[in-house]
Amino acid sequence: MNNKRFIVASIASLLLTGCSTLTSTTTTQQKWLQDKEYNLTILHTNDNHGHFWQNKYGERGMAARATLVNHIRAEVESAGGSVLLLSGGDINTGVPESDLLDAEPDFIGMNMIGYDAMAVGNHEFDNPLDVLAKQADWANFPFLAANIYKDGKRMFDAYKIFDKDGVKVAVIGLTTEDTVKIGNPEFIKDMQFTDPKVEAKLVIAELKAKYNPDIIIAATHMGHYLNGDNGSNAPGDVQLARYLDEGSLDMIVGGHSQEPVCMEGVNVYADFKAGQACKPDIQNGTYIVQAHEWGKYVGRADYTFKNGELELQYYNLIPVNLKKKVTDVDGNKTRVFIQDEIQQDETVFNTLKPFQEEGQAALNIVIGSSNGLLQGERKVVRNNQTNLGHLIATAHMQRAQADFSVMNSGGIRASIEAGDISYKSVLTVQPFANTITYVDMTGVEVVGYLNQVATKSKDSGAYAQFSGITMTVADMQVSNIVIGDKPIDLNRTYRFTVPSFNAAGGDGYPKLSEHPSYVNTGYVDAEVLKDFIQHNSPINIADFIPKNE
Repeated sequence: MNNKRFIVASIASLLLTGCSTLTSTTTTQQKWLQDKEYNLTILHTNDNHGHFWQNKYGERGMAARATLVNHIRAEVESAGGSVLLLSGGDINTGVPESDLLDAEPDFIGMNMIGYDAMAVGNHEFDNPLDVLAKQADWANFPFLAANIYKDGKRMFDAYKIFDKDGVKVAVIGLTTEDTVKIGNPEFIKDMQFTDPKVEAKLVIAELKAKYNPDIIIAATHMGHYLNGDNGSNAPGDVQLARYLDEGSLDMIVGGHSQEPVCMEGVNVYADFKAGQACKPDIQNGTYIVQAHEWGKYVGRADYTFKNGELELQYYNLIPVNLKKKVTDVDGNKTRVFIQDEIQQDETVFNTLKPFQEEGQAALNIVIGSSNGLLQGERKVVRNNQTNLGHLIATAHMQRAQADFSVMNSGGIRASIEAGDISYKSVLTVQPFANTITYVDMTGVEVVGYLNQVATKSKDSGAYAQFSGITMTVADMQVSNIVIGDKPIDLNRTYRFTVPSFNAAGGDGYPKLSEHPSYVNTGYVDAEVLKDFIQHNSPINIADFIPKNE
């Protein structure tokens, strides 16, 4: 399995391990030469989310990424340096052509580009574990996660050690402990996600005692939260760096929060735009980087290593054929490359093209239309009630013949543009294949449930969208609840829907699957949304203006 160790209880041939993998020596002996300067370049991406192919504007895509990485690798190696290519995880979920194929084209592309290791992301658990095992077998690089356990043993390698021209580089994998909340409970119920900060400290001590690496890097899927202010999210990379002994971790290659981590001053994000200079965060002597999302950028960090000291010489986020809108002399808007166009690697392009075509044939069927934008952008839908959130919740409510509906914003992954709506658009919005569930509760029970759900923090996937109900939320309590057009009756029984993910306790919602009235309808959310759009087109966005603000 290409030096990867991964267990799934249902697959007897995959053995449970907690060991680590090495490419070279397992001793503490120093191999680099005194007074010699070594050059090491770390390249990184994160949160691929199925974007193996370029978008409709010719941006991104693994074929162009391959050309860029190969160019940098050749440049560095011709000058006597070494390159390490890392991923911050979340290869899965987001693009239907990839989702339908269990992200096989994404892992094929990563193999062809030459990734050395990846952190395990929370979205690696969106599918049954046999799919994850299959993906681990496809990959020519290890999945790393020191803090994911099953039956008291690690499910993945904690780290891997690379010999780069005599310089020993250890890469540790860490995954957000929030996976226990935001992962699919059906697939992760028997796993433990321990505190990555504590786990990292133990692993670093083990590494130093056994192998004495010259450089230690953490490939993480934990998120970068400004000044360590993580809100409702689990502690991320900033808190990790601050928790460890100063200088014990050289670099964090991150993911999860899907930010271009570019700083201005101390603990302040820069107003970064593609093509501009990017300064990584530095916390407690540790460089922290993240390359936004979807392969929009390849992060490049050039280091020199001499006499045991590592020094960053250059850092940048390199756009992968990103474009900007410009207006010509006639007032017409067009898109132009921000930097010189990167040609697509012909071999990668031709290898991945059949996967794209296979998916397109099934997905580009028009199912309806809308007279305006249905808003599902991550930063909007996780902070505000939106018309798309209201539409999805309404579709669920009508299918289950419920009184109201609750929809987690983390299950809404994109907007739907005005005009024709394709099946692909629907699957892009709802890629997780959750099912619609409902439960019957008294008004008293409903108030208790809403006090836990409607008060979830903004800027998180737990933030709820609603249909059929309005309320006031203040001081972590709900009041003025109106269901339909009548104030809530505490003695009446109400039916409401919630995605199966949340009914099982996902996003920290109360677990409903053991409630006596709980019903899993078996209807898949994307199919319910598809049917609703088909039967109500053209969609008039004015009909879905949210009432909960």
